[in-house]
Amino acid sequence: MDMIIRPRRLRTDERIRSMVRETRVSADGLIYPMFIMDGENAVEEIDAMPGQNRYTVDRMDEELERLLDAGVKNVMLFGIPDEKDECGSQAYAENGIVQRGLRRAKERFPELYLITDVCMCEYTSHGHCGVLDGHYVDNDKTLDLLAKTALSHVEAGADMVAPSDMMDGRVAAIRELLDENGHVTTPIMSYAVKYASGFYGPFREAAGSAPAFGDRKSYQMDVHNRREGLKEAMLDVEEGADIIMVKPAMSFLDIVREVKDATDLPVAAYSVSGEYAMVKAAAEKGWIDEEKIMCEMAVSAFRAGVDIYLTYYAKELARCIKEGKIG
Repeated sequence: MDMIIRPRRLRTDERIRSMVRETRVSADGLIYPMFIMDGENAVEEIDAMPGQNRYTVDRMDEELERLLDAGVKNVMLFGIPDEKDECGSQAYAENGIVQRGLRRAKERFPELYLITDVCMCEYTSHGHCGVLDGHYVDNDKTLDLLAKTALSHVEAGADMVAPSDMMDGRVAAIRELLDENGHVTTPIMSYAVKYASGFYGPFREAAGSAPAFGDRKSYQMDVHNRREGLKEAMLDVEEGADIIMVKPAMSFLDIVREVKDATDLPVAAYSVSGEYAMVKAAAEKGWIDEEKIMCEMAVSAFRAGVDIYLTYYAKELARCIKEGKIG
């Protein structure tokens, strides 16, 4: 057969496949989400997320050391306080759980890049992401508290803040308060396109943040909507976001691609707890190769346009990159 074009020529062995690879995965683009909690000398395994733990501040060093040993330098902190109230005051308390964790990590691991989740759901007694007016989350009253929380994180040592609440106008409110207080160089990574997804279940167990009533569909996005996602992303760009995030990752890579095409900002995607738990459960049954699936999920996100990938598999992915199993 007389064929001039033979795509298989570029697949003949690993050397040429690596040379012509279109998508590159780097540990520099990985962020590890880490849970820290009030208390002392405790590490608690998260049942719904095998291999993931909650750490008290005095025990967080051991996990941070493992991350650095694996080649992961970017960490996002989620706080789990003992005390919760209607307005989530521990979120912005000077000696709150995240604030204490930041100060310790910054002192002991200055090479780490520390990012914080800015939201109220882990801190409110009702589990919703803002201040309530009856059973409705009051958007505008919540903005002041989110901005106050972000400022307290930066003053405690956060290198970047990441609002995940999905209140309208939160990026602008945070940017304004940070700038007023001299933090003009602190970037905001906005959970700009966050869907009301079923993939968050294990996280809500991990963080104790399930809503006490109702759901979050009045502020998180309808999973059916594509154009609304682009609108949310571009609004946050206008308000001063420096990085745009799509969440969850796996089921919304079409949105990642569209956001990537619509903006010149870096794009992040969060491979959320449900994605992680599904892989773990299937691997435990022996139905899948966990490492291959983990790597394939990461590659698909980067191929869709992701620059930054938040994943509970950050350590394992970094090791696979080192070993040449993914790259």
